[in-house]
Amino acid sequence: MSEAPKANWYDAFPAPKTTAPLLTREDALPNLSSSDLLLVDVRRNDYEGGTVRGWFADYLAEKGEAEVRSLTLVGGIKGWVKAGEPFTQAMDGYDPVYWKQFEQNK
Repeated sequence: MSEAPKANWYDAFPAPKTTAPLLTREDALPNLSSSDLLLVDVRRNDYEGGTVRGWFADYLAEKGEAEVRSLTLVGGIKGWVKAGEPFTQAMDGYDPVYWKQFEQNK
C-alpha cells in the first residue's frame, strides 16, 4: 500500500489573494543601495519562496499600507545567481562553491 502524498506546510493556510507585481533583477540591481528598496529573500532552504510573496502583499493590503510594496523578483534568487556578475557581487555571503549544486537547472 502506498503512502499518501505528504501535505505542504502552507496547505494549512489560505491561498494568497494578491499577486505581487514583478521586479526584474535589472531594475533591482541599480537600486540596491537606495533606501527605497529592501530586497528580502523569503525562500526556504530548498530555494522555493512559494506563497510568501502573496501573503505579504495581502498583509499590506489588509493594513492599508500605501508606502510599502511587496514585489516578486523575476526568476527568484536562482535567476539572480544564474545571471552571474554583477548580480552575484551584490549578494551578501555569496559562495560560488555552494551555488554549483544548482547549475544543472540552467
